[in-house]
Amino acid sequence: MVRNINTLVIGAGQAGLAASEHLFNHNIDHIILEKDRIVERWRTSRWDSLVANGPAWHDRFPTLEFSELNQDSFASKESVVRYFEKFAKKINAPVYENVNVLEVTKGNNFFLIKTSNGEYEAKNIIVATGAFQVPVIPNIIPDHSKLDQLHSQSYKNPDQLKKGAVLVVGSGSSGSQIAEELNREKKEVYFSIGPHDRPPRRYRGKDNVWWLGVLGKWEAKTPNPGTQHVTIAVSGYDGGKTIDFRKFANNGITLLGMTKEYKNGNLYFEDDLKMNIKNGDKNYLGLLNEADEYIKKNDLSLPEEPEARNFVSDHSCITSPILKLNIEKIGIKSIIWATGYKHDFNWLKVDVIDKGGKPIHQNGVAETPGVYFLGLPWLSMRGSSFIWGVWKDAKYVVEHIANR
Repeated sequence: MVRNINTLVIGAGQAGLAASEHLFNHNIDHIILEKDRIVERWRTSRWDSLVANGPAWHDRFPTLEFSELNQDSFASKESVVRYFEKFAKKINAPVYENVNVLEVTKGNNFFLIKTSNGEYEAKNIIVATGAFQVPVIPNIIPDHSKLDQLHSQSYKNPDQLKKGAVLVVGSGSSGSQIAEELNREKKEVYFSIGPHDRPPRRYRGKDNVWWLGVLGKWEAKTPNPGTQHVTIAVSGYDGGKTIDFRKFANNGITLLGMTKEYKNGNLYFEDDLKMNIKNGDKNYLGLLNEADEYIKKNDLSLPEEPEARNFVSDHSCITSPILKLNIEKIGIKSIIWATGYKHDFNWLKVDVIDKGGKPIHQNGVAETPGVYFLGLPWLSMRGSSFIWGVWKDAKYVVEHIANR
């Protein structure tokens, strides 16, 4: 028997739950199909010590606070799971767990959705499967009997790694948190750093998420030219401190440039470490300058913080970068690839995906009427993949559905 529904949401992560609240607000009949459990990625695809990158007052939906937390603290993954479970219960979200969507095709004025639990017909579908779908590990090092390679999605804690040195590849939030944790556990850590932005955690009494808001950066519609693949080095780890790769080096982490190739037991790295750190500094100082200008222009009384512009001296691994490492000689036993994810929409048999596998849409609205996307980076703005940002995007998408 085929079940009929006005709007079918695929995925019960933050995007799907946000969509559900707005669908209820517009009295639109809907269900959510989730192949695992609510916010499964937060449960099983994150390491044990992970915390949110923004403070609790910011990284949330407008209609529910993290009531158990200090609002300036950074939620643990367990707190995030409890938050979304509470939110789903609050709105009575119609979630069907452990239902896998196998195929979506276009019919006459409806979509046919084949699932592991039967078939559905829907006037609208919202693809809310998020940005963390298929882990990406660069095809650099072949399978190596003495070397464990894992994606950051599979990393849980230092105890799961072999005894020996660890190479962490990727200088975004994940790579930075993991490298610092391993260093604190007395692991010998090598850290391969690529191009990155490095905002301050806080400046002059305000968190960087506040600054990005008042400076209009969250609302940016597209990345700046040349920054499409630049990661963001910021985290809430250890109470939330500005990530400083120079301090990482002075604390015993060996910094390296981008991982380039593997040959005859040797890893080779780009000679770009100095440039990547310099460009990260430029981003960091640029935000401080904009913040100072904003304070002056708006006559705000915020504490001075001249020490924020002071950098520790460059470690020798920066001034004389290592371009080649012999894995066995150095004793590297594990590599953690914090190298991001790619999309997988093979099940979506509707003409809304380009040749590169990316959705074709405008602010989440696909060219094919009735198809919508949520939870993707830069869906409508820089903030689209954040909890509060996906809620805002969901509001726009559901209003579009309501007006059809």
